[in-house]
Amino acid sequence: MSRIHGRNGVIYMNLASGGTPEPIAYLNAWSIKFTTDTDEVTAFQDTNKIYVAGLPDCQGDFAGFYDDATVQTYTAASDGIARKMYIYPSTLKTTQYFSGLAITDFNVDSKVSGAITISASWKASGNIVKTG
Repeated sequence: MSRIHGRNGVIYMNLASGGTPEPIAYLNAWSIKFTTDTDEVTAFQDTNKIYVAGLPDCQGDFAGFYDDATVQTYTAASDGIARKMYIYPSTLKTTQYFSGLAITDFNVDSKVSGAITISASWKASGNIVKTG
């Protein structure tokens, strides 16, 4: 295993319901977070807090620049239908990626002093798995 640079990352998603996954245009950042619900079950005479695990969760974010020629994640956010998503940390190693169904939103930010940017948060709508 080696360290890799983030510049070769890409996210594929079905931009239209039932469509074929395609790269989301002009992204420059992504994150993925795996967590597990926990409940405290500390009892008298325990020497520290004790927790039990509940359900795992997976969600994340991505961001980039607005593209007026593609829908990016606008359609997915507008219709609320889960989309197949593939996150490749590097296109130089296409055998390693995260994939699954996700529900996304779509945010656009504009300032007089910069480029129009987009961001999207997503939540798992099925199992998110790591391949490779």
